[in-house]
Amino acid sequence: MSFSSLNRENMYKEMKNTTLDLIVIGGGITGSGIALDSANRGMKIALLDMDDFASGTSSKSTKLVHGGLRYLKQFQFGVVSEVGKERSIVFENAPHVTTPEWMLLPFYKGGNFGPLTTSIGLRIYDFLAGVRKAERRKMLKPKETLKREPLLKSEGIKGAGYYVEYKTDDARLTLETLKRAVEKGAIAINYAKVINLIYEDGEISGVEVEDQIDNNCYKVYAKKIVNATGPWVDTIREKDGSKQLKTLKLTKGVHLVFDGERFPLKQAIYFDAPDGRMIFAIPRDGKTYVGTTDTVYQGDISHPTVTISDRDYLLKVIEYMFPVINISALDVESSWAGLRPLIYEEGKDPSEISRKDEIFISQSKLISIAGGKLTGYRKMAEDVVDLVAKKLKEDGGNIFTKLSTKDLLLSGGDVGGSVGFESFKTKNIKNAIRLGIEEEEAVKLVSRYGSNITKLLDIYKTVKEIDNSQDKDLVICAMVKYSIEYELAYKPADFFVRRTGALFFDINWVNLNKVNIINYMSNELTWTPQQKLQYTEELKILLREAEKPSLDVTYPLNYGTN
Repeated sequence: MSFSSLNRENMYKEMKNTTLDLIVIGGGITGSGIALDSANRGMKIALLDMDDFASGTSSKSTKLVHGGLRYLKQFQFGVVSEVGKERSIVFENAPHVTTPEWMLLPFYKGGNFGPLTTSIGLRIYDFLAGVRKAERRKMLKPKETLKREPLLKSEGIKGAGYYVEYKTDDARLTLETLKRAVEKGAIAINYAKVINLIYEDGEISGVEVEDQIDNNCYKVYAKKIVNATGPWVDTIREKDGSKQLKTLKLTKGVHLVFDGERFPLKQAIYFDAPDGRMIFAIPRDGKTYVGTTDTVYQGDISHPTVTISDRDYLLKVIEYMFPVINISALDVESSWAGLRPLIYEEGKDPSEISRKDEIFISQSKLISIAGGKLTGYRKMAEDVVDLVAKKLKEDGGNIFTKLSTKDLLLSGGDVGGSVGFESFKTKNIKNAIRLGIEEEEAVKLVSRYGSNITKLLDIYKTVKEIDNSQDKDLVICAMVKYSIEYELAYKPADFFVRRTGALFFDINWVNLNKVNIINYMSNELTWTPQQKLQYTEELKILLREAEKPSLDVTYPLNYGTN
């Protein structure tokens, strides 16, 4: 099945004409993982998302595949072991979107961490998480710590732990997972909103879908339905009449982005703020980003925004740990806010909010998955699909043998694993340069698209042959065309936020190129004038939200829910 914005109508036809084993509602990392696992076992599966893929939590994280270090403090050794091993699996299956990042954990006089406890903790972490030898923790003296990161506060420093986390592009990780699912036979479509659930003899049997592009409605049926909608899990459960004692408690996490020249961080830092929260400061693509907050959220799920209080909290934290740079609100280049869907049980204290995932089965047999972390998406998906396979077997349907995705490369991941990726990059950067692409641009393209770089370069050659005019950036044209033809991008926001991450990490580039890209997408996708106006306005709103904080909301702030 083609995964192209030029093929939306055919995807709906295929969904209607296929006897589906499974419908997954939600196209974030969890839903995409379920789609891949189920398609890999041979199930007929369709995935629907009311917005773009990864448009919710799965593009608004700290963009790290965590090893679970924080869980050591809570004595959750099983969690540390599992997520640490999952981190390595994600890295090997998609090294183009997952990169080892040495992290500095400084400790200070009177702080939450000390040399002995940090050393022991990181050693246990290495053991439980199965950390490879080259990436095992080191302990640094104060002088060496400040040498690695001169911007750190020097007063009272006692040294640092030095260990590896994994940096990722969360939205592209989601996309590469979903693209691989489509290659395995899954049907996936964005801007497909489930407006009603369909029942037969009291059991859920399908969904009514309203396409958000042309407003057409479709009824799609399947043997099993999974609700993997993240912050919207309870919204679907309300439709099902199955929202019971355990519900979601949403918390908001905010990140700020600064230009690297203004905040020239050399080294990723994980540090404790004065209020006890753990904060990341990470250099990335010429920028530095800092986060995250953790506030109880009661606003519009679709549009969490960065408030003045959020911004000022992080600015104070930066001033505390990096006093020499004198960062101010005027230095914030971009920002983002995302929601964590955490499981909350009525009658429990807010401090008991769980970070673990949990599966719920309603009386109508709707299966819902909630909670969890980005790092554990593959295991979460496996648990859900195990359950689906069991239920299908009990119902007298097909038997689907368990087939692990542990060694299944994601789309773009055929690069020789983590060991072979550097030589793969060298070879393909040279190929791109031979076609006339500048070296700096070639490095970015190969790093972003992995083994799919060959498809992008083929598009580039075609675009160059058709239009070699000087007034167009043909690399950008090729990127946009690739996102339309291979990643189901339909709106400018899809391209600028999820397909490239530019709205967060290169907002000036977005402002510089937005008009040309909007015009190019409009021509490729034959938007109506009304659609062009609507999509342009949507992008303007996103740009405004990224650049400027909103007025503070009135719900109580709680910076201690971690």
